[in-house]
Amino acid sequence: MLLELTRVDYTLIGLTQPRCMKLLPNSGIKSNQKIAVGGLDGVLQVFSFKKGEIQLSFKTLPGEKISALELGGPLGGIQDKIFVSSKNEVRGYTKKGKVFLGFDTNLTESINSMHVSGSDLLVAGTHVYNHFKDCKDMNSYLSSDTINDVLALSVDKTGRLTGILACEDRVLRVIDRSSLSFSATLSSPPTTISLLNNDGGDTGDGVVYATQDGQLGLLHITRSKYNWKWMIPNTKGREAARTLAWHDMTKDGTQNLIVGRDDGTIQIYGEPLERISDTDPLIERYNYVCNESITSVQGGCVGNIGFDEVIATTYTGWLFGLTTEVLEKQVSMDTSNSNVKIKLSQEDKLKIDRLKSEIEDIERSVVKERERYQMATQEDSIGISVIPYLNISDKMTLIKEESVFQLTIEMETAIDNILLQSDVPIKLLDVEKNSAVVSHSGCDPNSGNKVVATYRCQVNTTKVSLIIEIGNESGTLVVYVTPHAQPKACHIRTYTLRHLGHYYRTHHFDNTRPVSTLNLKGSFSMAEIHNWISRCLPEVPEKIPISDTVTYYYMSSFIETVLSCTYSRGEAIFKSDSITTISSLKDSLSKEATMKKIRLDISFILNEESVKNALRLAYPLLSNGLRMRHEAKLIQALEEIELVDNESFNNLTDYCQKLMKNKSTNYGVKQAKILERTQDFIINIFNDWCRFKNINRKS
Repeated sequence: MLLELTRVDYTLIGLTQPRCMKLLPNSGIKSNQKIAVGGLDGVLQVFSFKKGEIQLSFKTLPGEKISALELGGPLGGIQDKIFVSSKNEVRGYTKKGKVFLGFDTNLTESINSMHVSGSDLLVAGTHVYNHFKDCKDMNSYLSSDTINDVLALSVDKTGRLTGILACEDRVLRVIDRSSLSFSATLSSPPTTISLLNNDGGDTGDGVVYATQDGQLGLLHITRSKYNWKWMIPNTKGREAARTLAWHDMTKDGTQNLIVGRDDGTIQIYGEPLERISDTDPLIERYNYVCNESITSVQGGCVGNIGFDEVIATTYTGWLFGLTTEVLEKQVSMDTSNSNVKIKLSQEDKLKIDRLKSEIEDIERSVVKERERYQMATQEDSIGISVIPYLNISDKMTLIKEESVFQLTIEMETAIDNILLQSDVPIKLLDVEKNSAVVSHSGCDPNSGNKVVATYRCQVNTTKVSLIIEIGNESGTLVVYVTPHAQPKACHIRTYTLRHLGHYYRTHHFDNTRPVSTLNLKGSFSMAEIHNWISRCLPEVPEKIPISDTVTYYYMSSFIETVLSCTYSRGEAIFKSDSITTISSLKDSLSKEATMKKIRLDISFILNEESVKNALRLAYPLLSNGLRMRHEAKLIQALEEIELVDNESFNNLTDYCQKLMKNKSTNYGVKQAKILERTQDFIINIFNDWCRFKNINRKS
């Protein structure tokens, strides 16, 4: 069953953290569900809609930002109690606004995620997980990497509280009391997790996860092991999902998975038409795309009784719904025209008049405040100009399929322009959905800048995505974001560019590959070598490892060469089938040690077979790049031929016809990029091979 949904904009609620909007369960058959929203301004508000108007139940005073919002209640009962976290404090509210809990967890970290199960409260900061029962500290666990989300399996069905931590190092950690039971490895860092069908499914141990590369998956977790069920690949290049919810939108008796993504996509997944086994994945039934990041999604009845809808919040604070109700009455306000079949009711006309009156009042208030501000900032006035603080959501992520980085910047107000300044060479690639106009500036060789570029945004643009290709040098990228607001001010964001940034963490190392080895020994500490490696490679935890020896595995997103890093106090060993990677690590670590005045003993074992293996891995890319270059030239020649009718086109060979049908506007640019990067890789391998063999490459 395919869904047909219509968007309804409800109200502007302000900025919220991900997953800080919930729908309260129905209090009666003939009533709409209430919405609970926790904002960055610390305000918790609960309201509903009646005939399109907001019915406010209660609203708290501003305070510290609300980082998590969950619903709770007795096990097996109605989950209508509202729990919110701010810093390290958890507060509980009834649906009428009465405070029944004010609990200071005394944690050293601020609470980032939370889960409530009966009288059990699970909270997680950046690295610390705590379990409280009846506000008493029961268990705790220290994670080696950042915790992105937390939940517990259904106690009703499993008979035991089991905590699940979604961690940045690509694992789901299963916690039994205060110890790690086991870890479920993932192909990408998990962004959020949810219980299957909101209750874990029939057995209560089903967990659905979303990853940073856009994938969705289901696994069943028991006390001692986990079983994979299905995985939905990200074939359309969508961004990561930050929020998951469940609701029966199709009215077939099964729960539908509702997904909200960073690129503004809302998807609804349902059961396959013919399920052969429990490993068959869900299928997409509906998708909707807006131009803002989705922070929360829920399913229920909000706008009109009897009509299910998806409720969503965006980063800039909009609350809107995708309803199953057919809305086709906004056609004409002329009730006297007999030719208009669909007319507005008197109630709708009054509502529009009321909204127009409110808009006029707001416009008058804006004009008055602008005049007052201009008077206060005159030269002879004692008033001062205050720069407004605006929230910015920014992230830089690796797109493995293309081995490039995507920089996404989103503001709560319109963006005027973005200035990029880099001290190392980078390439700014075109983005199809990006409407900003880029202009490059020349760089003075003495300034230290290699790239300076400005993106001028279109009107009302609040989100910009940039694609960046990083070269073989480490450096710093500084981004100046100027909002469309007065007084003019820019917000600065700084990003570290690593020359091995195109590598990503994996859980396994292919021991069958021939590798070259780099061994470093010296008087460095564990903290120093950990810090040095974090400047060369991505996905290195901020927290210094507790164990004496640490091992990380990596794979290149471009050529798929591998890298193994094993280090401890006073020694580090690196193995890779790419001598260019080994050479880059040797130069970077030697430079860091020299700055610290630490003497290093460096030994290197060159395996000739590793060089051949790296070239074998590069050959398919080189061959594909040459083929694409040939096809691009052929397409260019065919476009010069005047094909005035279908008969001229049919005279072409099947191969040429296929090329013309499948051609794209950036086909030539894409092949040139692949070919250039592959050639650079092969040249670097040759140069590094000559270097380690003490051969003059010019001879």
